Amino acid sequence: MKNNEKNNIVIYEGAEGQPQIEVRIEGETVWLTQAQLVALFQSSKANISEHIKHIFEEGELQRVSVVRKFRITAKDGKKYNIEHYNLDLIISLGYRIKSQIATKFRIWATKRLKEYLIKGFTMDDERLKNLGGGNYWKELLDRIRDIRSSEKVLYRQVLDLYATSVDYNPKSKQSIEFFKIVQNKLHYAT
Repeated sequence: MKNNEKNNIVIYEGAEGQPQIEVRIEGETVWLTQAQLVALFQSSKANISEHIKHIFEEGELQRVSVVRKFRITAKDGKKYNIEHYNLDLIISLGYRIKSQIATKFRIWATKRLKEYLIKGFTMDDERLKNLGGGNYWKELLDRIRDIRSSEKVLYRQVLDLYATSVDYNPKSKQSIEFFKIVQNKLHYAT
């Protein structure tokens, strides 16, 4: 997107549908000002500043990677270079700030992380259904196609299906011969 374009997205929604923050999306990341971070996490400017300072001091993130100045036109019509913070810093703040909304963020993020660790993936179903996934839709389809064509995955699916038969014995000559044939066919197909 162009530098001056903004998108309205919901980072996460509370019971009242808040907060909905107008954000800058550039370089495949989200950028928020300090004022937007204060609104997002319902915290004070001093608290946000203190946590950002600690994030850098502790080496969790490097300032050069997560802070960028954008030229903004203020209400007075003048242009100012305002610091914006990217998604990496926003997530780090969400794990440090003590507020109800930050707690909701941590619950949401932990669910996504748990889903990823257990299933190996996490998806925003509503975004994919309603927006078509944007440019990521093709990437998602390509990755699924690649995974499905993996010999190991396909071989495991055949084994799972074959193992459901009542008389399945993994050490029988018939089973061993069957899997040799399947493996040969898979090698031929790829």
